[in-house]
Amino acid sequence: MPSTILVVDDDTQVRGLLVRFLEEEGYVIRVAGDGREALALVDREPPDVIILDVNMPAMDGYETCRRLKDDPRTALIPVTMLTGTEDHNARVLGIEAGADEFLTKPFDHATLRARVRGQVRVKRATDQLEQTEAVIFSMARWVALRDLYTEAHLRRVAGYSEQMGGALGLSADEQRDVRYAGILHDIGKIAIPDAIITKAGPLTPQEEKALQAHPAHGASIIAPMRFAPRVAPMIRAHHERWDGRGYPDGLAGEQIPLGARIIAVVDSWDAMMSDRPYRPRLDEDEASRRLEDGSGSQWDDQVVTVFIRLQRRRLLSAIELPGTAPALTEPTTA
Repeated sequence: MPSTILVVDDDTQVRGLLVRFLEEEGYVIRVAGDGREALALVDREPPDVIILDVNMPAMDGYETCRRLKDDPRTALIPVTMLTGTEDHNARVLGIEAGADEFLTKPFDHATLRARVRGQVRVKRATDQLEQTEAVIFSMARWVALRDLYTEAHLRRVAGYSEQMGGALGLSADEQRDVRYAGILHDIGKIAIPDAIITKAGPLTPQEEKALQAHPAHGASIIAPMRFAPRVAPMIRAHHERWDGRGYPDGLAGEQIPLGARIIAVVDSWDAMMSDRPYRPRLDEDEASRRLEDGSGSQWDDQVVTVFIRLQRRRLLSAIELPGTAPALTEPTTA
């Protein structure tokens, strides 16, 4: 299927030259005369590559590029900005706006061909990676169902953890990473036999050792993902303990990533507030008491304090998961 390129330029002559050349190269071309028109077109049908002029009426190329890169839905679309031949300042402003490539006017056909082909390859690789990430999130939901929980467990762990991150001063990007880690924290259990996952009685030492490998398995599973450098350490460390007696690496205190410390508290709370084969769910007071008892040994004292405060004020809520329809009712277990 031919790639689609959006050409954005108010100069009809330049726009016509670009369209004719790119159509001869086999691309499907759409055009816009200014930034506002371009954003509307992208919103309706995102292209594979955008070629964007700098100087345009209504909205210039810098602002258009900035808006594209600030929107998670369009941030990964490659953008080539058209700049003046020796306009160094235009390039600096374009870099600040998030442009991926630059093309000088008048443009050289061989250079344009190479730039566009390179950006099409990048976009195809990105699309394949996004599809892989969607599969990974779907696997996480399946693991939750297999582990005698429900999808609602992931929705609560991800939502509560993200909101806890905000309360503890994490940036918006860091909160997003904690949300991803919350969704994926137990994905490593896909490598654990069903007989261990669903066992109602106590685990043998060998079974316990096998189960404790799931955080490391999870970090390995998501290793190819773009967000892995930030998210994988949280997944690997979500069963570490503040006193250093956790697994798999025996980390202690602030050696444990903050996101992992948050998920550890939220995950434990949700487990206590859920029915398990070996015990019924606890009431809220008892679950809070157990968190407080383990504060400073199993869990980070500050994280426990903030969690209990927010939970008692009903300031934590579940989220919808990627690729799922909104739930008809909000779970009431936590």
